This record gives sequence, structure tokens and C-alpha cells, in this order.
Amino acid sequence: MTLEQLRIFVAVAERQHMTQAARALNLAQSAASHAVAALESRHNTRLFDRIGRRIELTEAGRSLLAEARAILAQVARAELALGEFGQLQRGTLAVRASQTIASYWLPYHLVRFRRAYPAIDIRLKIGNTAQVADAIETAEAELGFVEGAVTSAHLTSTAVARDQMLVVVAPGHPWADAPLAANALVGGDWVLREQGSGTRSAFEQALAQLGVAPQRLNVVLELPSNEAVRAAVEAGLGATALSASVAAPSLEAGLLRKVAFPLRDREFHSLRHKNRDPSRIAAAFLALMAATRPQRPVPDGFPSG
Repeated sequence: MTLEQLRIFVAVAERQHMTQAARALNLAQSAASHAVAALESRHNTRLFDRIGRRIELTEAGRSLLAEARAILAQVARAELALGEFGQLQRGTLAVRASQTIASYWLPYHLVRFRRAYPAIDIRLKIGNTAQVADAIETAEAELGFVEGAVTSAHLTSTAVARDQMLVVVAPGHPWADAPLAANALVGGDWVLREQGSGTRSAFEQALAQLGVAPQRLNVVLELPSNEAVRAAVEAGLGATALSASVAAPSLEAGLLRKVAFPLRDREFHSLRHKNRDPSRIAAAFLALMAATRPQRPVPDGFPSG
């Protein structure tokens, strides 16, 4: 069993398609097929069931996939360690971040790091809080950034910034014209991010601290992105809670109004594995970030009604 065979197997398993996997790896389809066949022949075990033009993992294939991913992740860490020699002239910074952070806060720091260390590759992927934490635990990424602290026996969670949360509505909404009491929140329609998103979790925690049960809200629409939520509220469908950085363009354009209902700031946290020392690359990125003066995304001066 070779690393190349494992890479090909993982590519085929993730796509469940031999041709697409070969194309992604810049291989001939015959080479990919031969690698999978060699694994099956050596161990006298089917890894895929061929169903018409489709292929599906067998039980043995699913078991191998988990082990192969772990092996390849270990190899990637070894390659990363070698790439760190030479004063950060080679290597990769693998980062996972939640949507709000990846779209509005993290790019500034990534640009500064890229300018300081132009030879370092930056790989950023976006996921919800649980996905980010899982990527750090499984070593798919070295650093994670999420909205709020994460409690885990394996992860270190450190506050790195503060973010202002706002309740916003369209200009014609009744809440745009007067201060709002906490108990009035349950009387309106809401458009929110999906369960598991950092924005949704932070808002529900804030409500609970105010004595409002989140399940009492009339959530008429759940959407998977900040931009979709913002657009729905701009169109007049209820209220929402968003990061000030997300709401800023619409507030400036007069498409949204800030409701006179203060929410506590939330914290952005960095995640890393407790039992893995940070690489030189990750340490350099965290140091560069720490040297940046903290900024809240949006000042308080936007109209509130």
C-alpha cells in the first residue's frame, strides 16, 4: 500500500466517481482505476460496489477511508514541518473559520500576513462552529476562528476580537421607530441563520440572558448565509440579528434600520489543539494578529429609528 494509492482512493471515495477523481488528480482514468484495483487485489477485499455507472463505498471502503484520511493528514503535517525551514520561506497556513469571521474580519489579517510572508500558502475553508472545531481536532487545519468560546477537552479557545451584534429591520417595520422591550421580541417575525451558526447561537444566548426563551421567537425563515438573511430582511420579511460588519453596507445605504435594542458584544475566538505545539507559521500569524489594534467592525453611530 502506497501513499499515492491512498490519495487516489480518498479522491475516488469523496467523489464516488472514478473519472472525476482522476481529473482532480491530473491522472489518466486508467491509472486511478489501477490504483484502486491494486488495493482491492492485495487485500482480497472490495472497496467499492459498482452500481451501473455509479460507485459506492463498501463497509471495508468506509473503514479504509477514515484511516486513509488520518494517514494523509499525518503526512501533510510532516511535509509542513519540513516546509517551515528557511525562515518561513515555505509552508502552508491551513485555517478554518465560521462564515461571518471568514467574510468580514479574517481577510484583513490574512492580507497582512500574506504581505509579511509572501512565500507562505494560505488555505482558508469556511464551516460552522462544529465543523471548524472538528477540523482542528482531526488536524485538517491548524487554526480555527469561531464566534464564541468552544468547550472541548482537546482544544484551546482564546478570545481575539469583539464583535457588535445588532437587531435590524427594513425601514418600514414598526420596530424601526421606537425603543423595543425584550418581551416584545416574541411578537414579531424573525429571519435567522441556521441552527449551529455562530450568529444564531450568539443571539440565542443573548436572549436567554435577557430572560427571553429563544424557542418563543416566531422564526418564519432560516437561511444558510448572512447575505441571504440580510436580503430577506431588506425585502421586509421580519427582523434579524446580525454582526454589525454584515449589516453595515445596508445601514449606510438606508436599506436597513438599527432597532433600539442593545445586544451585548460577542467575542471571536481562535482555536488550536492543546496537544500540538503551534507551527512557526501559525505562531507568526497569531503574533501578527495580536499586534493589530482591536477594532469593532461598526461604530454605534448608525441610525436606530
